[in-house]
This record gives sequence, structure tokens and C-alpha cells, in this order.
Amino acid sequence: MIHTLGESRAVPVEVRGYLEELVRRTSAVCGPRLVSVVGVGSLALGDYRHGRSDVDITVVVDPALPRPALHDLAETLAHPRLPCPAAGLELVVYAADTAARPSGAAGYLLDLNTGALLPDRAAFDATGSPSFWYVIDRSVAHQCGIPLFGRPAREAIAAPPPAELLTAIRASLREHSDGEGHLADNRVLNGCRSVVFCRTGRWSAKRAAAHEIAAAEADFRPLVEAAVRSFERPRASAEPLPGAAVRAFLGWARERVDETARAAGN
Repeated sequence: MIHTLGESRAVPVEVRGYLEELVRRTSAVCGPRLVSVVGVGSLALGDYRHGRSDVDITVVVDPALPRPALHDLAETLAHPRLPCPAAGLELVVYAADTAARPSGAAGYLLDLNTGALLPDRAAFDATGSPSFWYVIDRSVAHQCGIPLFGRPAREAIAAPPPAELLTAIRASLREHSDGEGHLADNRVLNGCRSVVFCRTGRWSAKRAAAHEIAAAEADFRPLVEAAVRSFERPRASAEPLPGAAVRAFLGWARERVDETARAAGN
């Protein structure tokens, strides 16, 4: 079944025109080798906030796509050549055979970050890249990715193996514990989302996960509620959160992931 952006009512109006042009340019570069364009991240989870959220996109292409086309794609989608109205664009391209195979590897052909609030990055070799971001994104894509073009996400993108997904979640929490390059509120909300996934087996929006954790964990309620308030502000006016409390919360979240892994025999 082929999907087009016009069928994806879940796309926020603030980025609909941008995504239509992104799909058009991607199709022009990749031609018949384009398999799928899928919205992931906050788009897929229904928690996109204009001025705060990135646009996260997964592209699946035929393995026969000429490698120079990947450089052409990075160039034509780069901000400001294609002005990104969101905080930034995080776009990852996979070969179809890689995307369809359950894996805990990074495995990308192109990892593009661009936008007014993102440092520009175009990487074409996944060797040595930390894999956890890509594994989690593929898990979200398989669960609820928004089809923008081509084959549905569940057909084009495999769910990662459970043990490797838990390893990825644990690694993401270690990354957020370090704090470098991440807003404090986003670190806390990612921790909430990770714990809720371990409890339910499904990804949920960051703010929904935060409300669930705040209701269930009284010791962390003030921190989590402060993180939600900050997250609802633009990035430039995010509120500071106490570093020791953030680290303690993320340590608690890692323990919950470890408990889930042990219960699963991993």
C-alpha cells in the first residue's frame, strides 16, 4: 500500500508545507529508489511543539540507490536551502534491507542534522556511531511512524530485538545523565518515557509519560512537573533544573530499565 503526505492527518499544520517539500525533494533525488518517508519522534507520538521540537524523519531507500545521491539529498534538504520551520531536522536514511532486519546497530546511510537550532551534521558512515538513538527511533517508527510517502512504517522498518532495545534505552539514559548538549527538561522527560516504555512495552509522548511518572512517584513529582513546565517553553527560555536531582532521577530510571532486563532474562 502506498501512502502520501495528504493522507497523514496527524501532521501538524505548522510543518505540513515543509514536509510536503521535503518529500518532493527526496523523491526527486531518489526517484524510483525511494521506498518510504516516515515521521518519527514527536511527530509520531503526537507531542510536536512548534518552536521546541525537532522534525524527525526516517527515509528508506532501495540498496541500489547510487551513493552520490545521498550527498545530493543532504545538500538539497540542508537549512536554509530548505528552510526548516521547526527547531531542526533530524533525518536518517536506511537501505531497505537494513531497515527491514531487526537490529541493534546504527546502520544508516545518511544521518542529517540541520536547522536554525541544530548544529549542522551530515554523516555517511555509521561505523563507530553510538547506535542507541537509531535503535530507539526505529522502534518508535515501527510502533507508530507516520507514513509521509511510500510503504507503511511497520512494513518497511523492523522492530529492534527486545534485548538490544533495552540496551539502547540504557545507553540513552547514560547519555542524558552526562547532560552535555541536552536541555535538563528533555533529559528528565526522556527518562520518564523510558520508564513508561519498560512498564508498558509501548512508546508514549514525553509529556504523557511525565504525567504518569509524576502521579506514581511522589519523590520525583516536583522535578518532573518542573521539567514539563520548562518543556512547554521555547528552547531559548527553558528553565534550569537542579543538576543533582536530575542525575538522581536518571539513575533511578536506569535501575528500572535494569529491572526490566533482568525480568526478561537479559
